[in-house]
This record gives sequence, C-alpha cells and structure tokens, in this order.
Amino acid sequence: MAHRSMCSPKSPAGRAWKAAPAAAVATFTAAALAFTGVPFAAADPGQPTPAVSGPTRQVENLDRAPVAVLTDQGVTLGWRMLGLDKDSVGFHVIRDGVQITDEPIRSSTTYVDPAGTAASKYVIKTVGNGNGQDKLSAEFSPLAQNYLPIKLDKPADGVSKDGKPYTYTANDSTVADLDGDGAYEIIQLWNPSNAQDNSKSGYTGNVYVDAYKMDGTKLWRIDLGRNIRAGAHYTQMLAYDFDGDGKGEVAFKTADGTTDAAGTVIGDAAADYRTSAGYILSGPEYLTVFNGASGTIMDTVPYDPPRGSVAAWGDSYGNRVDRFLAGVAYLDGEHPSLMFSRGYYTRTVLVTYDLVNGKLVKRWKFDSDVAGAEYKGQGNHNLSVADVDQDGKDEFVFGSMTIDDDGTPLYNTKLGHGDAIHTGDLDPSRPGLETFAVHESMSASGNRGATFRDAATGEVLWSIPAVKDTGRGATGDIDPRFPGSESWAVGGDAAWNSPVGFLMSAKGERIADKIPAANFMAWWDGDLLREVVDHDFNAEAGMGVPTISKWNWETETSDRLLTATGARTNNHTKGNPSLQADLLGDWREELVFPSADSTELRVYTTTSPTEVRLRTLMHDPMYRTAVARETVGYNQPPHPSFFIGQGMQTPAMPAVFYAGNAK
Repeated sequence: MAHRSMCSPKSPAGRAWKAAPAAAVATFTAAALAFTGVPFAAADPGQPTPAVSGPTRQVENLDRAPVAVLTDQGVTLGWRMLGLDKDSVGFHVIRDGVQITDEPIRSSTTYVDPAGTAASKYVIKTVGNGNGQDKLSAEFSPLAQNYLPIKLDKPADGVSKDGKPYTYTANDSTVADLDGDGAYEIIQLWNPSNAQDNSKSGYTGNVYVDAYKMDGTKLWRIDLGRNIRAGAHYTQMLAYDFDGDGKGEVAFKTADGTTDAAGTVIGDAAADYRTSAGYILSGPEYLTVFNGASGTIMDTVPYDPPRGSVAAWGDSYGNRVDRFLAGVAYLDGEHPSLMFSRGYYTRTVLVTYDLVNGKLVKRWKFDSDVAGAEYKGQGNHNLSVADVDQDGKDEFVFGSMTIDDDGTPLYNTKLGHGDAIHTGDLDPSRPGLETFAVHESMSASGNRGATFRDAATGEVLWSIPAVKDTGRGATGDIDPRFPGSESWAVGGDAAWNSPVGFLMSAKGERIADKIPAANFMAWWDGDLLREVVDHDFNAEAGMGVPTISKWNWETETSDRLLTATGARTNNHTKGNPSLQADLLGDWREELVFPSADSTELRVYTTTSPTEVRLRTLMHDPMYRTAVARETVGYNQPPHPSFFIGQGMQTPAMPAVFYAGNAK
C-alpha cells in the first residue's frame, strides 16, 4: 500500500464538528473528514503490500468483532480489518438478510445505516481476501447505548481477620481469546475495600479473578486465598496465548491456599502467614499458569526470586520486598514469553519463562545483585515492552534501564525510579522508537521531572525541569500544528494534578504552560488525534465518573466528548479505566469501566464514523503486549509500534501469523 501523508487545517468550524455528539452525525464523507482537520485517502486496491522479511510474530486468530449502536440518525456499525487481510479487502453490510451496500466498502471499517432500527439484524460480509477468507460474520444487533454491558458476579461481602467488614469492587481487567472462538474474553480482578498499598499495614480480604465472555457468561473464578495480599503492587495478571494453541492462558503470583476454578488448592489450604500488621513475609510463593478456558491449574513453580531476607530489599517491614511487575514479550521474535519481576526501589530481578507442553520453562534471569549496583533502583511502577533496538526481538523498558531480549542490560540511564512511562514511535521523523518517562528522585535525574529519550540508546533528547517528584506524565498527538506526539507533565514545584505544567512538542519545543490531564489517552473520535481519558473525581466517594475530552489547542482547554454517567474509574485519584484496548469494531479503542455498583462492566465504544481505515491494533504485537501489561502496577495506556496522528504514513501489513487452527 502506498504511503500517504495527511495535513490538518486549524478550523474552528471543524473543531465544533468534532465536539458535537456522535448521534448528530448522519453521514461522514471524506470531505467532511478533511474539514475536521485530518483527511485520510481511501485505500488503493491496486497497491500490494511489500513482502516482509525476517521473523513473524504469533497473534490471536480474531473474528471481525462487529458492533452496532443505535443513534438518533439510525445505526452506526463498525468491524475489524485483520492483520493479514489484503490491502484491497472490502466489506458489504447485510441488514435483515438484504445486502444494503452497492459496492464493497474499502476506505473504512464503519458504516452509518440511516434506515437501521433497534430491531435490525446485521451481518458483515468480507470480499476480496481469497484463500477461503471471505466469510460472513455472526449476526449482531444494535446496542441501545454506546456501551456493551457485561453482567458481573460480584463476590459476597466479608469480614477480615481483625473483625472489620469489607466489600468488593471490580478493579483491573485484561483480555485474551480463552476458548479459541476468535472473540475476546474478559479476565476481571476483584479488589476488597480494605486493599492496601505496600507501605500501609492492615489485613485485606481475598483477591478473586473471574473470566467472562462478552455476553456475560461467567467461565470461572479463582480465589487467590488469604496468603496473597490485596493491592496494586501484589497481583499482576497476564493473559495471552503463551503456547500458541489458539487459546489463551492466565498467569499470576499464587500462594498456599490459592484455589482454582475446579477447587484444586495450591499448597497447604490451612496455612496462614499473615503477620499482626497484615503483611505476608513468610511462607512459600508460587507462579501459576492457568488454563484460560477452564480456570484450572496447568503448572505451578516456586516464585523466583524468593523473598529471602525482607530487609535486603530496602526495608524491614515489608514494603519494597513485595513490589511486583509483569509483562509479555517476544524474546525469540516469534513466540510470546512471560516475565515476572520483584523489586525496583533497590534490588531488581526479572525472570522470564516460556510455556512448553503445559509447563513453565525458565528462559533467563536478570538480577541487579549480579549485574551491578548501578542497576538497582532504576525500575518504575510500570514498564514498556518493545523492540527498541530493531533486531526483531523485544526488550523490557524497565523504567530508567532497558533489559535486552537475552536478559543482559542494553543500557542504563541512571535516572532512577518513576511513576509513568510511555514507549512508541513518538517522533516519526526520527528512526526507531522513543520513551517519555517521569522521574521521582531529583538527585538521580538531575532535577529533571520528565525525559524524552531515544528508546534504543537511552540518550536523553530533551527534558522537563522539576524540583520534586513528578508523578504524572502522558504523551499523544493532540495538537496538529506540531509533527509527532506531544508530551506533557507537571514541572517545577507544582502539585502532581496541576493543570499547569509543560506541554512539549516531539522536538522539545515548549508549546504551552497549560496541560490536559496526565492520565490515559485513547483514539475515540473520527480523526487521527488522540483524546484524553480522565474522570470527574469525587473525593468523598473515592472514585470518579469517567470522561473523554479533546484538547483544544487554541484555547488550551479540554472539550468534553463523553461523560460516562453511571460508571466509575479505578485506583482512586489515578482515574484509570479497568482496561483500554481495541476490542470491538474498527481500529479505535474501547474503554472498559465498571458500573458504579460493580454489578456490570461497560465496554464503551465510539459512535463517531470515520474514513480512516487501519488494521485492528490488536494485531500489532507491540500494542497487544502493551494491552497485556497495561494494568501492571500503575496503569499506563497502550501504544502501537507505529505513529498514529497528524501526517502519519499508512503502516504496512504486520509480520504476523495466526495462532491455532485457521478458521
């Protein structure tokens, strides 16, 4: 496919269109898209995609994930273009058994049906793929609102060991195709109301992990037991097809008393290692991989590294010893591996595994005690996974240092610990990828609150000054006047949630002193700019109402596009969705939030038509592994391997193959 460049006028009228409710848009033409500021030419069916050399990566064999939403103007439909679809692939829309498109749709994967009603039944027909890939989707009906509701089985209230009652709320989610049918299942973490940060004492209720189909069918529940403490730093869920059989597995840290969906207990069911302060500082620890379809144990191994001496990790009361991260990476360039770690304030250990014939096989171990003292204290509360050195294999961007695919250090910036990190093609005018990260230690960072660096070498390209911990930072193309991704963080001595800070271009130009919320970013409306995901926080309730806003570069304010009334965000002031990913419809992202009472998950999907056609982001392996690590530690939004934004070039077909049997 030919590369195409897009440019953007700064039209106030176009801005007014973008801020309008999606239901008010009856049709969406290329001319209208150009008027909003980001034209995107239709695909040229005569242009073949260049042949790909080198390794190909295993991805899920997904279906079209069609979705329809009833609006004031009829029904808005969307569906996936898959990773291995031909560039010239087209689609017909069938309503109630009658094809309603005269010609195949080749410039988009959305359609507005003005004659559609709540009773309409739709099918998407693929044409032009050949090789047996021209198929009909399953029949689907319009949603009555702009979200798919998934009924949840909320755990019963409990009473902690010290006699205090607690309740449950739906917390982080992740996804995988657990049963091999081409559709995603939701893996849902339940947090008790007495969940604790590692720095705080107190007993917590048990942590539960459920799996649900998108229609609300509950597949299973796993009880992590009394010897796994509840809190953001303890349980890191990974869900992925690790063995390539077409069905996903789920993995996380377990302990004596963890019970799988069939009732099988790991270790000693009667063991209770909780101290009088609620910490768990003794007893065996495990890593377990579960069958995704059944929730039953596949394999359990001792957690590596063991805790050993608690004080050796930086304190004696149990804070730093239980700081865990996890991720998925293609360490051989083709197949996904698991990584689970311990520690980032002082000693840091990463251990990787492959799932072979149902067993966890250790691949390598990185230990800062072995590698050298300079690698201590460089980890974040989160991480990125990317092929930063362009050798076809992934690296772990582990905060301020990066670990190569073979477990050896690639580089160390020595900038110290931080709370947020983003890796992607943030400056498409430069070769390779870039990393934008914020920093906590001013002595380690040299009074740099945030840095923008070459992801392959660690070279700092520009920075934001600060005099204290800079807790939030985000990046995305939000201003069409400047090429590449804009990045922002609070600087100087302002509070972490201040609307005043540094808004920087990809080249390090200071664009503005006002900034949007430094939280999540999502592609939501019809253009290529990314939107800001945040919340209206209620301090008394300890939660917020989710919001999506468009950054207005002319007024330096945020224009509200969506207020998700009746839903709530997670993780207190952080205001995270349970999950953000390209789950339904076209390439744009869905946002998953629990209802305010946690009785359902709501998968919010855009109803803004678009003429931009991209393959599903879930078939870009960097984006897919970013979704897998999204909820690890302090949640961070996913980024693809290519730049999406003003002036982007159309990405080539990804070098991937579908796992499992062909459908």
